[in-house]
Amino acid sequence: MKRRMKKRLVVGVMIVLTGLVCCACGAQGASADNLEGSLSEIMASLYENADLDQDFRDVLDSYETYELTDEMKVSVLGTDEITYKEGVVSMPMMSSVAYQCVLLRVEAGDVDTVKQALKENANPDKWVCVSAETTLIESRGDVIFFIMCDKDTAYAMNSAFQNL
Repeated sequence: MKRRMKKRLVVGVMIVLTGLVCCACGAQGASADNLEGSLSEIMASLYENADLDQDFRDVLDSYETYELTDEMKVSVLGTDEITYKEGVVSMPMMSSVAYQCVLLRVEAGDVDTVKQALKENANPDKWVCVSAETTLIESRGDVIFFIMCDKDTAYAMNSAFQNL
């Protein structure tokens, strides 16, 4: 009888320990995918590491990265219904090029909802005389990458985002 009780106790302890190890590994994996640093730093890293053509790099000095404010939400995101903890947008100050790149840091549980809202409200024709060829919406952890521009630049920036 005592032997059977000890055996059950050992099995019970092993189950509890296994559960703790699994939970610890799962939590580590979830936070490991979150990107570190401010969104402005991440945006700078994208431009630095993306395989962009020389023509784009030549005009990059005329692009600015701004903190996304409530006043800019509709023109940049297409809606004011999206909530985020931090947001930046990079775009040319004056240009006839259809381009914007947005990074949003959101609550982890809101990533899919925000991506869907961006997809539903993105307007690649919002510029006066030009349209964006490609719209991409991706995420890593709690950061959402949203870009509208030509296909080559969009995929080069997305590749840099995925490799952070």
